Amino acid sequence: MHALQLIILGRLPPPFCGLSRANTAMAKKDSGKSVLDLERYLNQPVKVKFTGGREVKGILKGHDAVANLVLDDVQEYLRDPEDPYKVSDETRTLGLVVARGTSVMLICPVDGTEEIANPFASA
Repeated sequence: MHALQLIILGRLPPPFCGLSRANTAMAKKDSGKSVLDLERYLNQPVKVKFTGGREVKGILKGHDAVANLVLDDVQEYLRDPEDPYKVSDETRTLGLVVARGTSVMLICPVDGTEEIANPFASA
């Protein structure tokens, strides 16, 4: 049997002998909790960067423990055709978007942040 099956059945395998049933119950209870505190950004504009380089801005309507996001009034920032790593100021409207958490790299609020020049970029 696997360790998870043994914990569910109430028997603890040798590596878990030091854990009490209360600790394993608490570990199960907290496993659905997210390390990100996105509740404070609900119904506020956020900027999201994805793997692959896409960037969007929208209103955060919902989220879950693995950072799946529901965004409304989404604007995607298009890339510069000459330099695919550079994002241009052009946008396109996407509307309501459900973003998979495994592709989310960065979530930041729009209010209270400003973009600065990269001091390490060579001119």
